[in-house]
Amino acid sequence: MITIDDVADPTVRTVLTAINAGDRAAFMAALAPDATLSDDGSDRDLEQWIDREIFTVNGHIEVESASDDGRSFVARYRNDTWGEMRTTWAFTIVGGKVLRMDTGQA
Repeated sequence: MITIDDVADPTVRTVLTAINAGDRAAFMAALAPDATLSDDGSDRDLEQWIDREIFTVNGHIEVESASDDGRSFVARYRNDTWGEMRTTWAFTIVGGKVLRMDTGQA
């Protein structure tokens, strides 16, 4: 396991910390105004997805391994809806903000 503090990219660290703290406001503050998200290869409405998959269901993430300077990783993700699953995450960061998040099952 890699601690969130050991994830190289500071914007990604902010997002992961916000997920585990249940802090939707901090999560949203890390996003670019036009940020987008895909889940298992399909584009999703970002705000609806984060509410349904993270913030209303106690989402929690533990990073197993990271690459791409901390912008891509494999993690164990769990929430009250789906339980725990192994997932991949990739972030496109522009100007210190998340422009794109891609996630899916590993």
